[in-house]
Amino acid sequence: MANQQPLTSPAAPLRVGSLFSGYGGLDLAVEEVFNARTIWFSEINEPVARVFSHHWPDAPNLGDITTIDWNTVPPVDILCGGFPCQDVSTVGKKAGLKPGTRSGLWSHMAAAIDALQPEWVVIENVRGLLSAPAIRANLEGDDDEQGNPEHAIPDDATPRSMEPGPWHLGETATRPLRAAGAVLGDLADLRYDAQWIGLPASAIGAPHPRYRIFILAHRALPNAARVGRFSGWGEFATGEGAPGHDRAESSNHRPRPPRAERVPACRGTREPVVVDRAAIRRWGRYAEAVTRWEQITGRAAPSPALLGNDVGPRPAPAFVEWLMGLELGWVTTPMLELSVNQQLAALGNGVVPRQAAIALSQLRS
Repeated sequence: MANQQPLTSPAAPLRVGSLFSGYGGLDLAVEEVFNARTIWFSEINEPVARVFSHHWPDAPNLGDITTIDWNTVPPVDILCGGFPCQDVSTVGKKAGLKPGTRSGLWSHMAAAIDALQPEWVVIENVRGLLSAPAIRANLEGDDDEQGNPEHAIPDDATPRSMEPGPWHLGETATRPLRAAGAVLGDLADLRYDAQWIGLPASAIGAPHPRYRIFILAHRALPNAARVGRFSGWGEFATGEGAPGHDRAESSNHRPRPPRAERVPACRGTREPVVVDRAAIRRWGRYAEAVTRWEQITGRAAPSPALLGNDVGPRPAPAFVEWLMGLELGWVTTPMLELSVNQQLAALGNGVVPRQAAIALSQLRS
């Protein structure tokens, strides 16, 4: 990547600002790869914010991203976030990336980038980002919804081997602009060089696919003044942000373990796995995948289901937590007083830390 600078000395870790924070899976990866620390976060879901505050007790929750005044927010070196995926997911609403949708909250993350000008930007989202359409709001005074002239090549120009007009930039009805293209285009408008990678969790040894897109962007202009981005997403909320002391309080402020313990090492994902008979009896055709993840995470798989008299089997939160490669009790500790449904919702929307760490390491190499 162009213009890369040395990270920092161990005595001065980079500062991370976290958006759409969830339980902090992406933050764990960013902290490991960049030798960084998260100094504030933004999460609107109170039970999930409780999880984040439990593990980052010194980081205030800025609350609703649509009401934050970025001029009052402490500066950061890295801004990370996985904006809502409901409208770009292949199993979601498929409304696309556009104003008025939850996935359209990307515009507020772009506004944060514009205001804060971090050195690095880290974005995570689902595979549908590559295929979902993106629709930009009409610019003031622009009668052409697509914003392109009918012909890109002047009449007196010689096309040679170039493609003829009309333009083929992914903004025609037959080749619509995709969500990933819109995000990368906005980053370019903001003067960021960006790379992306698609990676399934199974590639790092997890017993499930969970394909995710990771984008790593680096500021192209050092100490750039707020150069601004192409205003194609409509107006942003400008309400005053929270004063910085409204974070969800954890039930105790236990010290953070060393970073190496927070993101399990990725050991031997390609080596053959020896599966014993007990594992085969318990897991059947999934025995090899489960055994491999047990070896990688360093702990045995919990019971996969909860059984009740009134309802059928349902996923056990502790098992889903293990599938995500989190340390025991990261979400399921009784200290947080989350219901089973709240635990499953938090885990289902989260990021596999080791998967994100491997992806970011690849993008930085």
